[in-house]
Amino acid sequence: MVYSSAMTQKNTRNCGLLIHPTSFPSPFGIGDLGAEARDFLKTASQAGVRLWQILPLGPTGYGDSPYSSRSCFAGNEYLIDLRSIPGIRTVFTPPECSEYGNVDYNAVFAYKLPLLKKAAAEFLELNPNDRQFAAFCRSASDWLDDYALYRAVVDEKKDSRWFIWEPGLRNRDEKTLNMYRKNLAGEIEIWKALQYFFFSQWNALHEYAASVGIRIVGDIPIFAASDSVDVWVNRRLFKFDSKGNQKAGAGVPPDAFSPDGQYWGNPVYDWDVHARDDYAWWKSRMKHMFSMVDVVRIDHFRGFESYWEVPAGSSTAREGKWVPGPGMNLLKHFKKYSIIAEDLGVITDQVKDLLEKTGWPGMKIVQFSFDLRDGWIDTHNPYLPHNYIKNCAAYSGTHDNQTTRGWFNSLPDSYKDMVRRYFQCSDEEVVWQVMRSLLASSADTVIFPVQDLLGLDDSARMNAPSTVGSFNWSWRMEPGALRSWMTDRLREYIRLYGRA
Repeated sequence: MVYSSAMTQKNTRNCGLLIHPTSFPSPFGIGDLGAEARDFLKTASQAGVRLWQILPLGPTGYGDSPYSSRSCFAGNEYLIDLRSIPGIRTVFTPPECSEYGNVDYNAVFAYKLPLLKKAAAEFLELNPNDRQFAAFCRSASDWLDDYALYRAVVDEKKDSRWFIWEPGLRNRDEKTLNMYRKNLAGEIEIWKALQYFFFSQWNALHEYAASVGIRIVGDIPIFAASDSVDVWVNRRLFKFDSKGNQKAGAGVPPDAFSPDGQYWGNPVYDWDVHARDDYAWWKSRMKHMFSMVDVVRIDHFRGFESYWEVPAGSSTAREGKWVPGPGMNLLKHFKKYSIIAEDLGVITDQVKDLLEKTGWPGMKIVQFSFDLRDGWIDTHNPYLPHNYIKNCAAYSGTHDNQTTRGWFNSLPDSYKDMVRRYFQCSDEEVVWQVMRSLLASSADTVIFPVQDLLGLDDSARMNAPSTVGSFNWSWRMEPGALRSWMTDRLREYIRLYGRA
């Protein structure tokens, strides 16, 4: 079929797919940056997809959440493809049947980390004067030196909670730091080599994505993890007392979904200190992000206008209060970048005004759009596809939502009937008609989790907020799951609605 369109080469309408690298099938128990990622990008490109959205790429800690990373700058070592590490001779053998099923993080930690360290040690032994590695270490020294030391210390102490380390180390006494640098020199070099592997592979994958016409949408959590190297090194930028105790944590207030709110516990920023530094740390963080990706989704955008601050020691988020954020004093530095603002949750007029000043697109989630009013839909709901504005990013769901199939299956019958009537579809067709409606909408950007393209139910859900469980962050796509009829149908819709 041939389509005509008045769109020029400056067409801003596009379609993207959301899948984190951990979710690719691969032979080492967890998705990585290897051949399967390239296969996905090639297939997506052939379908007319122009955006690949990922979750944060940092090294994960307790709970395995990409949104609770041990570094805002480093890459997740477990995403390294063991099959394509430069400068080594060893060929690593994958465990039996590891490419199938969800990620078993405990098994991956036990199996893959020793292999990664073995590869790093071999690389350092065989390439003592490698110029590219040396150049990487120099260019990344502003974060790499501290990160490698931190990871070596974490390994030795088997605990990432720097705030319970001995005072000299906790408070970064230079004499103590030098002692650890000397004693752990070998381990420090291994962690640097692992970061070199990660960024070498990521940069190559980024270049491949560009070669097939796909831009990468990264994700930046607004807060840093309490036990991260960032907080250990930059404690003055966060609200801590003189003894190194955290004074407050971040969260969100009670709402219809969470009667006690959500207490995340991340340290909150001392924005006055950031302002005196002219926001140097945030500028560096954003510059680093855009060296890795083409577009950035800012998680919890509303926190830049005001954020929910909970006193340390609180049992729930009920005890928090709204505290002003930096607003345009910070965000004006990022207007040159291509950004999507996650503006979900409690959104006030002040947050709307801030988003308008930036000019960035906000987000629309179709699952938020159905509210029963006298047996019918509130047609003015801003999350309904016919109400989308041009400057927005529309999603069938995100990593925090049910899959579209799972969402529909869980609805009461009255709501299911409402969904059928709105999308004019049968139960079997509901996922495709949700995707079609988004593609037909005015939204410039439309993004679908790959689980929706595959038509999967909640067994493939990526995360359930406010829970810690073995299924969170663990979903993986089975080999061959992305069938040609799926990408053919998606391509048909992408062309039909002017997103090619």
